[in-house]
Amino acid sequence: MSPDALRGLEASRAKVGLSTASVYPEGTPVAFELAAKLGYDGVEVMVWTDPVSQDPYALLRLSQHYGVAILAVHAPCLVITQRVWTTDPWTKLQKAQFAAELLGADTVVVHPPFRWQRDYARTFQQGIQRMAGETDVRFAVENMFPLRVRGREVSAYQPTWDVAAGEPYRHYTLDLSHTAVSHSDALAMLAAMDDRLAHLHVADGTGVPKDEHLVPGRGTQPCAEVLERLALTAFEGNVIVEINTRRALDRAEREADLAEALAYCRLHLVASADEARTLP
Repeated sequence: MSPDALRGLEASRAKVGLSTASVYPEGTPVAFELAAKLGYDGVEVMVWTDPVSQDPYALLRLSQHYGVAILAVHAPCLVITQRVWTTDPWTKLQKAQFAAELLGADTVVVHPPFRWQRDYARTFQQGIQRMAGETDVRFAVENMFPLRVRGREVSAYQPTWDVAAGEPYRHYTLDLSHTAVSHSDALAMLAAMDDRLAHLHVADGTGVPKDEHLVPGRGTQPCAEVLERLALTAFEGNVIVEINTRRALDRAEREADLAEALAYCRLHLVASADEARTLP
């Protein structure tokens, strides 16, 4: 590309981070090691059954050792993490907030309540608003997806898996693997979240009824278009690579997938300065 062409481009100020879930079945420390080696701007810590992920002080030591910032903390919202930290969902969020504040992370990623968490679901909207008003940490609620059983769609979430469809939250996480599973229009969901979007999980999917988390560009989702739109709107949140590398044959193959995903994000988080100036 010529110097004149380069002068017409503007790189996004968004940070590109690596989810620690992306190195599974290797542990949390490996994510810090690879983020440093490959040139990621930081990590998002997925708090799950790995004891290191649950210990904010161990995470702080890893961050300092590898010189890798912690950009976000993903609260333990999965079925397999129902007993991580505690069984009480509000206590989980309080612990996630504490960890984020200690570690210098600006975002806590949280899923909407499961349908069986009736008391939590009843007060979730108001509770998240209250907690967000008490800290600088952003609680970014993530879009999920329905289950498909014998041709019927069933939502495991209350009031819905489509968090952008109802009463708005202060901040959102958009997950592009989840839009694939739900057969959602990712660009329409991006538009619905608008300036409340604080966090992006970059991964791809093909629309099959499972959460694939493919390397971006290997599925059907408009990953490039989403990144380019964020660049055009001067998005300053976090872009997190959250891919599935569990089938990698070895560390070298895992590294190659993570490097490819990072390069993809860097490539598409660049906007034409002329295009950016024409936005309303």
